[in-house]
Amino acid sequence: MTPRPEAPVVAEPDLLVIAGPGAVAQRQSRIWWFALGYFACYVPYSALTKALSKGYIGDPVGGPQIVPISVAASMISMFAVLSLLRWWRYARHIEVGGRRFPVPTRWTALSGLATAAIVITTTLAYTFEGVSILFAMLLMRGGVLLLAPVIDTLSRRKVRWNAWIGGGLAMSALVVAFAERSGYDISTAAAIDIAIYLLGYFIRLRLMSHIAKTGRREDDIRFFVEEQMVATPVLFAAIAALALWGGSDFTAELAVGFTSLWSVPSVLIIVIVIGLLSQGTGVFGGLILLEPAENSFCVPINRSSSILAGVVASVTLWLAFGTAPPSTYQLAGAGLVVLAIAALSLPSIIQTRRAKEAS
Repeated sequence: MTPRPEAPVVAEPDLLVIAGPGAVAQRQSRIWWFALGYFACYVPYSALTKALSKGYIGDPVGGPQIVPISVAASMISMFAVLSLLRWWRYARHIEVGGRRFPVPTRWTALSGLATAAIVITTTLAYTFEGVSILFAMLLMRGGVLLLAPVIDTLSRRKVRWNAWIGGGLAMSALVVAFAERSGYDISTAAAIDIAIYLLGYFIRLRLMSHIAKTGRREDDIRFFVEEQMVATPVLFAAIAALALWGGSDFTAELAVGFTSLWSVPSVLIIVIVIGLLSQGTGVFGGLILLEPAENSFCVPINRSSSILAGVVASVTLWLAFGTAPPSTYQLAGAGLVVLAIAALSLPSIIQTRRAKEAS
């Protein structure tokens, strides 16, 4: 098995790096379309996961039971999306028996493993007892906002004054969220889940900053493809192995997810939809983060989409099923996150306006 030199990639018009005075404006216009797609997938994804796990639509289905089929749906849709976009050609390839196969590097494979951790911890975060959608989002999104300027510093990207203001506001949002009495009741399992989620994002963003985000669209797509081809297949193989291994309540529930949900078509369809929407958030979220702008801009755009989606999902569950509405603390925390996003995004928005005026 020997590496084969890459064939020249003929970039399609929408993948070319745009040159000229309007380049920044046009690239940053694209990021908002990605954010809209992320938001559109995240609202039903988080709402359906919470509703199914808590029994708002039929009998309750445990979080681990949701994972196997939803991950399988994500994996299949990932292969379908990359094939429809014809993006496999951007990956590195090896030749085996006269045929070429896409392969990741060790770094994109590591990013794929981090992404796998993010996928499963995100789904599980919305299934824990006593943890609302918005509270879980504040912990996860606020934490990643705090990571953004740190990763920019480690990557030797300039961290502007507004990044530190945004980080302070994000920290304030977490303090407000935990100021609510129920915030201190977060379970050990939920805390571990969120910690793994944040570690996954730290690794993923660090690797993106190191080997992608170059401004060459081909490099970004190559990273995305190689990362995605690892993430859900490895995650699916891991949960299958755990289900077969057994030995705990968690693995027993995974086994149920592989076998019993097929007998309940209505639940099966919802779990498949959750998986498809999860992959949608992965596609749009990843494309946002791979934009060549600094993490202190891309991360807030990514996080703002999900925070706003969390508010909409929480209100939707309240109106549709009579669940508890978002608390004042949670809404205040979300408001602080929005202010953090505004502070972090302001210089890039000003730059975009100037670029548009110059074009």
